[in-house]
Amino acid sequence: MTRTGRPRSAEADLAILDATRSALVELGWGKLTMGDVATRAGVAKTTLYRRWANKNELVVDAVAALFDELQLPDRGSLLADVEGVVMEFAELLERPETKTALMAVIAESTHDDALRVRIREAIVDRQKRLVVLGRQRAQARGELPPDVPPDGCADDPLAEQAAARNADLIFDVIAGAVVHRILVSGERIDFAWARMFSALLVGGLPAAMAVAAR
Repeated sequence: MTRTGRPRSAEADLAILDATRSALVELGWGKLTMGDVATRAGVAKTTLYRRWANKNELVVDAVAALFDELQLPDRGSLLADVEGVVMEFAELLERPETKTALMAVIAESTHDDALRVRIREAIVDRQKRLVVLGRQRAQARGELPPDVPPDGCADDPLAEQAAARNADLIFDVIAGAVVHRILVSGERIDFAWARMFSALLVGGLPAAMAVAAR
């Protein structure tokens, strides 16, 4: 849990998070300490502990800051939007600081339930904003049906739950495929792969096969 105290400095926060990622790349999770991060960031160790209770919280926030850089420019179609976010996500995962930090916190979360919850809240749930934005754009273009039928109620809790489940599924499919290919299989993602994957997601297996055959 983030500590309270004197007003936080955005500049100090950025320096701390950057130092955390750099230290992870050089030292690894096991050797990383709050004191090492404080030294690299040029701040007192007490400054860290006023903001983060422990190393787990600090590293998750350092990873979350990278994922907050992801954007979803309007590329004119659902297919193009998916291709774009897949390539942007892949480029982010190819960065050493992202790859090292993400793999470290995921490994630690396998035996730390509190850390798993923090990862979900700080990284996963925040990045679902991209799914919601892309879906809204596709609905406005007429590429996807509305969350609520024309004769339905916008405040219908069942419709809201269905929309939330859809967002969860879409996020899991995209993030799962990209993370698996880069971090598990050790393969790169190029535009050809992103295009075929996007065709599969948007148009189904026949569409993906047609793209692959070109």
